[in-house]
Amino acid sequence: MKAASIARLFCFDNFLKTNERDMTNYDWKNRLYFGDNLDIMRDHLEDESVDLIYLDPPFNSNATYNVLFQEKSGEDSAAQITAFDDTWHWSIESEYAYRDVVENGPDRLSRMLQSMREFLGQNDMMAYLTMMAQRMAELHRVLKPTGSIYLHCDPTASHYLKLLMDAVFGTENFKNEIIWKRTGSHGGAKRWGPIHDTILFYSKSDIYKWNRIYQDYDVSYIEQYYRFEDEKGRYQRVSLTGAGTRSGDSGRPWRGINPTDSGRHWAVPLGALRTAFPDIDLSILSTQEKLDILDQAGLIYWPEHGSVPRQKRYLDESPGVLIQDIVSDIRPIGAQARERLGYPTQKPEALLERIISASSNEGDVVLDPFCGCGTAVAVAERLNRRWIGIDITHLAISLMKSRLHDTFGEQLSEYDVVGVPQDLESAEALAQQDRYQFEWWALGLVDARPAQNKRKGADPGVDGYINFFDDDSGKSKRIVVQVKSGRVNVSQIRDLKGAMEREKAEVGLFITLRSPTRRMHQEAASAGLYTPDYFREQFPRRQILTIEKLLAGARAQYPRFAPEATFKQAPRYLREDASQLLMF
Repeated sequence: MKAASIARLFCFDNFLKTNERDMTNYDWKNRLYFGDNLDIMRDHLEDESVDLIYLDPPFNSNATYNVLFQEKSGEDSAAQITAFDDTWHWSIESEYAYRDVVENGPDRLSRMLQSMREFLGQNDMMAYLTMMAQRMAELHRVLKPTGSIYLHCDPTASHYLKLLMDAVFGTENFKNEIIWKRTGSHGGAKRWGPIHDTILFYSKSDIYKWNRIYQDYDVSYIEQYYRFEDEKGRYQRVSLTGAGTRSGDSGRPWRGINPTDSGRHWAVPLGALRTAFPDIDLSILSTQEKLDILDQAGLIYWPEHGSVPRQKRYLDESPGVLIQDIVSDIRPIGAQARERLGYPTQKPEALLERIISASSNEGDVVLDPFCGCGTAVAVAERLNRRWIGIDITHLAISLMKSRLHDTFGEQLSEYDVVGVPQDLESAEALAQQDRYQFEWWALGLVDARPAQNKRKGADPGVDGYINFFDDDSGKSKRIVVQVKSGRVNVSQIRDLKGAMEREKAEVGLFITLRSPTRRMHQEAASAGLYTPDYFREQFPRRQILTIEKLLAGARAQYPRFAPEATFKQAPRYLREDASQLLMF
């Protein structure tokens, strides 16, 4: 028995099927899916249709080990993973998922999961691994033979996840354990400071795509190896010979120096020659003629006491160092970073740029099944890849839409949003299933930021906020938003007034699934109008919008003098800049 997903309970299955596009069709559109990624992949992604997968599955690594490994009875109801609550718990749904993998999954994965349960027991860690095992089987199915997968995790579970990846993708297809130094320092009580994440890199076969990507040299490396300098800049001295003797040109003397005497041969740096003299046909030149050209170009260093000359390799001519499996040159997103959007697990774009550039080409399909705020999706768009993003929260879908439009503007590729309510009936189904998801979805209709920590206490009367600017002071004004999916009455409009006063908000917005009464409209109108100094237009201080009107295109009324600041805007990039991002 398989637990029903949110998407199924919302009765969106027919909507998804009628809006699905064949992955091989020429009218391809990028897609954002709302729903459980397991069901989305099973029902809507074809076999071997994806070129690259990046996933950063949520997990509460801050919980202590004695909590993560504590035995669970399985009686609690299944907890959905949400944007700010990223713990999976052992429950009856975990039991169903476990049986699904054991009975229907690949043999190696089935045996591995059974061994893990025997070792770990029934706890949060086992629940997490069971849910991941289900999804790994589907990720393997949708990945092309030439494809790769990168799983981003932290050391709390990385060793268990690697065992699952070995079982699904094969030990022979493990390529790297990549270490990302995500912070400079972190205090640890009686332990070494935890400052890194782990990224597990697997291919599906031995014919996977790979592009040579370079990163900048460390300052210490430059100081150590590029120690010399002339009028052309810093350089290092590199050997012009290789080990072993040769009988051809490379073994003959040049300018009185015979490499054979020391058991070596001339090793001409052809790359440096091609760069310096792209119009010369090197195939017709002897080794000695090639060395003459290098010398004439000032690319050979002659020592004072007659020893073997060496090549001058200049720093500004070097592409850098090939990417390494310890990433220490990409910093985490700082508090004031332009790309920071306020999402809890947001990863820096530079990290995703490196991954996507190395393991895919333009036009390839990139899948992120836990896309959160959409960093992988945004970078894939910028690098001219096609993309599929999946998330189980409407908050993430709304944030991704805002990010894409802020970043790319009119250059944004066409994309479909699949699985979100498109009519009143679907909205009602969503409200009945999960009022928090309904609330996030409704807030997304007006580009409002959800109020945080709503689940931890009583409703304070504010479900979300909209920040706006109506002057050039740089200080934003505020709209408080309430969302109601049940019965509504005039007292709720009066409560909105109190919320406005507490939050010092200029406008209050009341969103309702049900039709408001005449008294509610009268009470809202009694609040009067908001008149900004720099606008001739006036705006109702309390506004009521129904879901039906919002779906028909209605908008909240407020000044739009400056860019909206509800979600911090992503920096604007041009898609043609992608070629500049392929080398680091």
